[in-house]
Amino acid sequence: MNCAEQFCISLLNNCKNLKSFKQIHAYATKIGLSSDPFVAGKLLLHCAVNLSDALHYARLLLLHNPNPDAFMYNTLIRGLSDSDSPQNSVAVFNRMIKDSNTLPDSFSFAFTLKAVANLQCFRTGYQLHCQALTRGLNTHLFVATTLISMYAECGHVLFSRKVFDEIPDPNVVTWNAMVTAFIRCNDIVGAERVFDLMPVKGLDSYNLMLAGYTKIGELKKARRVFMEMPMKDEVSWSTIIVGCAHSGRFDEAFGFFRELQRVNMRPNEVSLTGVLSVCAQAGALEFAKILHGFIEKVGLVWITPVNNALTDTYSKCGSMDMARLVFERMPGKKNIVTWTSMFAGLAMQGYGKEAISLFHEMEESGIKPDGIAFITILYACSHAGFVQQGCEIFDKMTKVYGIEPSIEHYGCMVDLYGRAGQLRKAYDFVVHMPTLPTAVIWRTLLGACSFFGDVKLAEQVKERLSKTDPNNCSDHVLLSNIYAVAGKWKDVASMRISMAELKMKKSPGWSMIEVDKVMYSFVAGAKKNDVTAEAKKKLREIILKLRVEGGYVPHVGSVLHDIEEEEKEDAVITHSEKLAVAFGMARLCEGSIIRIVKNLRVCKDCHTIMKLISKVYRLEIVLRDRSRFHTFKDGICSCREHW
Repeated sequence: MNCAEQFCISLLNNCKNLKSFKQIHAYATKIGLSSDPFVAGKLLLHCAVNLSDALHYARLLLLHNPNPDAFMYNTLIRGLSDSDSPQNSVAVFNRMIKDSNTLPDSFSFAFTLKAVANLQCFRTGYQLHCQALTRGLNTHLFVATTLISMYAECGHVLFSRKVFDEIPDPNVVTWNAMVTAFIRCNDIVGAERVFDLMPVKGLDSYNLMLAGYTKIGELKKARRVFMEMPMKDEVSWSTIIVGCAHSGRFDEAFGFFRELQRVNMRPNEVSLTGVLSVCAQAGALEFAKILHGFIEKVGLVWITPVNNALTDTYSKCGSMDMARLVFERMPGKKNIVTWTSMFAGLAMQGYGKEAISLFHEMEESGIKPDGIAFITILYACSHAGFVQQGCEIFDKMTKVYGIEPSIEHYGCMVDLYGRAGQLRKAYDFVVHMPTLPTAVIWRTLLGACSFFGDVKLAEQVKERLSKTDPNNCSDHVLLSNIYAVAGKWKDVASMRISMAELKMKKSPGWSMIEVDKVMYSFVAGAKKNDVTAEAKKKLREIILKLRVEGGYVPHVGSVLHDIEEEEKEDAVITHSEKLAVAFGMARLCEGSIIRIVKNLRVCKDCHTIMKLISKVYRLEIVLRDRSRFHTFKDGICSCREHW
């Protein structure tokens, strides 16, 4: 390499943007180096791979080069394969085939096959396989491994296995690719068979199976693989923690995180955000505070995704003061996810006015809201009863920011009208939507009909749902509730018979409470144990006091059976959130805030009893149900009867 070439390469190494690159390219052209194969290749490589948004210029470099070699073709194919337009990678490969001066090699096929995998185009992939076969490259390890992945991405794992079986001496990367192919196609049995046959299992191999098991919720098998691993890295721990979280195994996720610290492994960004996600789902505020302290102690507070996870966790644990503190003290630049997390937290707790104010603050900061931000702020308007503001924001989304409403945005508007009791307006909005309403849209309206007891409109909506999603259990339950409140027991019986014939089962309600950093779960209809026995004993004591001092009368209107009043009262009194609150009152110190997480929407009777407990016992109760937070204090709920 002569001095001119060295100087040109040194300039490239420090080049960070396309403007600077064009100046270097002009300099190389001026001194006659742009046609030099070595420098031309380096120029194309830097433009196609190292710079963002410069692929169009890299393509021009290739087109205007009189004698491009295989390296230059492969470089552009590689860059295009990872771009938003991977089909252009195939076009460059076809140009290479037609170029009589170059021959495609293993890199040419591997990079193009990667593009085809991103496109999920089986036909083109099969044609490339045939081309590789005619050139004797089909069993080349690099090409064959990419073929395995390509067929799996296209949903043809049997083709992947055929390619694998033809490889004379597969290496560990190829074995792992075959395991990944089966997992990608949701064939865990096939993955197990390949995994068991592997002659040498590396750490990556174990991690793949671990990820496969957690992906399908096979936690028992995941734990077995985890325990069998000869060594574990950050990926292993992150996978098992996040897997437990996604499967609702909160205690196990916490346990693995504690074990990770015990063996002196430092949690990475993934494991931290994973366990914070667990805290958010379970409402484990005290554990979240411990994690927060750990994050600050080890200096991870600078990582924006970790801060975003902290904000989201505190919000979902009902501690908006802490969420706002994290938000305001973030050392890095706030991104759209950061702002949206705060909108969501404020929305869930009914702080619609504050959420809208923060939304305007984000706009003033120069960050442009995206579709998800608009969904969140519309959600805030819906849960605060701000119909006019919600309509104005919906219009602003299209007129000011040019964002076309998605089905989720339309759903927010239906929810906005429905929660405000404007059921007919919600119905008219649905039937005049420019896009076909989904079952979720109709189900949102049916839920509003259930809450406000509009039997006639509910029957119309259910008729629409019967055409789009006839076998959904929740629709039958909602309509049954409406009939029960109206005293139409024959219709209730008809709905229950229909559910039985369709073999539908209602999802059991569960509630969770954190006591001394241990999560306790209460499930409707679960077998009796010492914890539920303790909770029921305390609950009977509470109910008696509320009847005498608070005038409590059970709200039994939504009980689905035409049975005696006493039996109806028993049915609503043992709801899971009541048991969780009673257990908290029995175990927590006097004056503690009781925090409950519930998987379903809180019923009217539970809502009433929480208000009475907060007044009679002078307690603060924070309940997060499926759709929002309810903070009960001095006999009043933060939702203002709007949920």
